Amino acid sequence: MVRECYTAIIERGRTFTGKLTTEPYECGWASEAIFFVRKLEGKDSVARTRLRVQISPDGMHWCDEGTYLVLTEEEIDFCRVTHFGNWLRLCGTLPSGTSLKAVIALVLKE
Repeated sequence: MVRECYTAIIERGRTFTGKLTTEPYECGWASEAIFFVRKLEGKDSVARTRLRVQISPDGMHWCDEGTYLVLTEEEIDFCRVTHFGNWLRLCGTLPSGTSLKAVIALVLKE
């Protein structure tokens, strides 16, 4: 059996300052997910920033899932998530005076 796999680009070249919250993505069909953050600009200034994976039953009300994506000085960072229900997003706060321009992808697999 071939597993289904889909990559959703949830943020494309968006510049974040202060609070970082991605667009939510409905993915209840998948059994596992990987968030990728590819930093286009600002990667050194946001190193060690922790982004929280959040889950939701309806795409409107959110709670922390418990997984963190820690930004590094590398071009790309990731985190893996399982047992997440129907909706996923990333949320966090960038250090004061910094910004991050990024492409954020969510890779889903059944």
